[in-house]
Amino acid sequence: MPLQNKTSSKLTNLELSIQINLSGLSFCILQKESNTISALKHFDFNKKLNHLELLDHLKNVFNTETILQESFTNICVIHDNELSTLVPKPLFEKDNLADYLKFNSKILKSDFITYDDILLNDSVNVYVPYININNFIYEKFGAFTFKHVSTILIEEILLLEKNTNASKVYLNINKNHFEIIITEKGKLLLYNTFEYTTKEDFIYYVLFTTEQLKLNPETLNLVFIGDIHKDDELYQIGYKYIRNISFINRNDNYKYLENPKYNHSDFTLIKSF
Repeated sequence: MPLQNKTSSKLTNLELSIQINLSGLSFCILQKESNTISALKHFDFNKKLNHLELLDHLKNVFNTETILQESFTNICVIHDNELSTLVPKPLFEKDNLADYLKFNSKILKSDFITYDDILLNDSVNVYVPYININNFIYEKFGAFTFKHVSTILIEEILLLEKNTNASKVYLNINKNHFEIIITEKGKLLLYNTFEYTTKEDFIYYVLFTTEQLKLNPETLNLVFIGDIHKDDELYQIGYKYIRNISFINRNDNYKYLENPKYNHSDFTLIKSF
């Protein structure tokens, strides 16, 4: 979702991507000419913040991280929250944005609602961005692009699955929530997001969702995305019930000044370029 341009006083070959939610934020900088990720940083909050506290933390990051004082040719903000829903393109009407969200998300009359087109799925992702974050970035830099995290996830996974026939369950793991994307024969069957506190919460949501789609845990393929490893309790309890488990591979061709933690971590942040 692009915002209108302001005149840039300086052009560089740097691109900035910021992913933000109420529990933390991360940013990534790409040196376009050398195809190098020159910065990749994460900031975890000790608790789930409100929107005002979130903005304060973002401002502090910009004030303390000298690399963010540069000029950027492109900026992308990724909004990571549960306030989104998919609508088939033939049924989509711009005047009904609030109606699409109100049945599965708690929204306020004052919320700004927007949408991303997902061309590979002929659908529209309707969501509530952190508008105070958008306003801050626009005032600081001018033109930028913003998307919902699920838009990037769905687009990239559908690209991976376009020539496959198997059913796959992708789980994008975050600190206290995860996204689930299920595909079959290259088509999207389901997208949803769940908050969890314990590993038992986590596996309940996974098994319940797959059961509703009549997927057999003995034969389905489960693919993890995010900051998770084989010794993680979520992986361990997943493997207890589901045998075919693997990790996604970003398959990017960037050079890194500092490598990401895993080949399957920072997926949406890096894929946003």
